[in-house]
Amino acid sequence: MEPNWSGMKTPEGIKMLVQVRAICDGLPEVTELVDGHGHTTFKVKDKSFIIMSDYGITFKSDLENQEILLRQEQFFKPAYIGHRGWVSIHDPLDWKEMGVLLREAYLRAAPKRLSKQLLENEE
Repeated sequence: MEPNWSGMKTPEGIKMLVQVRAICDGLPEVTELVDGHGHTTFKVKDKSFIIMSDYGITFKSDLENQEILLRQEQFFKPAYIGHRGWVSIHDPLDWKEMGVLLREAYLRAAPKRLSKQLLENEE
C-alpha cells in the first residue's frame, strides 16, 4: 500500500512531511488532516499548530518569538495569520531547530493537560 502523503505532490513537499511527521510522532493526541485548501494540517484537540504545503511550513508562534525569527532570512510572516504570530519557512535546512520550533507550536496549541503530560514525560 502506498504511504499517504496527504496534500503533498512534490518530492520536496514529501520530504518535509516525513520530517514533520517524525517530529510530531511523540506529541500526544496529534491529528493530521488535509484541509479544504489542500494543506496538510497538524492539530491537537482541533487547534492547528502546523499548516503545510509543497511550498513550506507555517507554524504557530507568538508575536515576540515571531519578531526574533523574522530577523533570520529563511523565515517570513505568512498572509492572513501572520498578524497572530504565525511564522513560515520555505525550505527548512536545520531540522533540529525546526523540531524545537514545532514542539513549541504544539505547546502553544495544546490544552494544559497535554502540555503538562508532554513536559513530565521528558523529565
